[in-house]
Amino acid sequence: MEKNDRKKKTAPFLILLAGCLWGSMGIFVRTLNAWGMESFEIVALRSYVTMVCMLVLLVVFQRKLLKIRLRDIWCFLGTGLCSIVFFNYCYFRTIMETSMPVAAVLLYTAPVMVVLMSAVLFREKITPAKMAALVMVVIGCALVAGLVGNGHTLTPAGLLVGLGAGFGYALYSIFSRYALERGYHPLTILFYTFTFASVGVLPFADMGAVWDAVTADAAHAGISLVFGLVSTVVPYFVYTMGLSSVENGTASILASVEPVTASILGIVLFGDRVDAWQAAGMLLVFASIIICNLAPKETKGRACRERQA
Repeated sequence: MEKNDRKKKTAPFLILLAGCLWGSMGIFVRTLNAWGMESFEIVALRSYVTMVCMLVLLVVFQRKLLKIRLRDIWCFLGTGLCSIVFFNYCYFRTIMETSMPVAAVLLYTAPVMVVLMSAVLFREKITPAKMAALVMVVIGCALVAGLVGNGHTLTPAGLLVGLGAGFGYALYSIFSRYALERGYHPLTILFYTFTFASVGVLPFADMGAVWDAVTADAAHAGISLVFGLVSTVVPYFVYTMGLSSVENGTASILASVEPVTASILGIVLFGDRVDAWQAAGMLLVFASIIICNLAPKETKGRACRERQA
């Protein structure tokens, strides 16, 4: 009982940590862009570094976690192809159709989709506190992205693929929940997610360019490894760990600290400027996180509780 209580108390902090680490990705992306890597090459690099790191870790320390049941493979196809590859494809298409700020806001419709899907699939309650937090997240992300007062335009095609990005992003929480309820360890989920993502990203990425960039010298190889660990291995692992003790909808809202972290790092490290609207957006996102942590916690499904016991 005490062990479960500790998990429930630490779970929100694990998800916040994941969001912060995802938010640091821009630091690496600027470096990788300078090497000549495009968006899908960066996705491929994340996927392959994660897959290799996890394979080595599991083979050396936990080989039993490599075992999955064939009837459950759809869970990992869901997290790897339907989520990682699909949302990245839609996200990059949205940037091409609209702009980075608009793409970021549409991506963060994901918490709304997670809450709605989880209510149907896992019978999670849509509480007034959760709805208030969702509204604050969407408005806050719009402000952080600089969508207010900057004359951004949105085409029908941009809206469609942008919502597709949010939907794909949301699917990680959904399919991960199914995998957790079937007894799979977060490390197993992480490994097979990026194994399938590594295959799925091949048609879109120039793997020769990825190889040339990574193997240029020891510094390139080291930065690539750190990029994979910091932006993918650790955050996806701690997010999935937290997801085992937090509702899907709440987890998705907490993870929305990502764009705020990215903005703060941009200010501190690169001298980016933030106006009053963006500062207000950050405060709204932080307020939504506080609401989620103060609201009464819902009871998890039986299968997930049994796995934690």
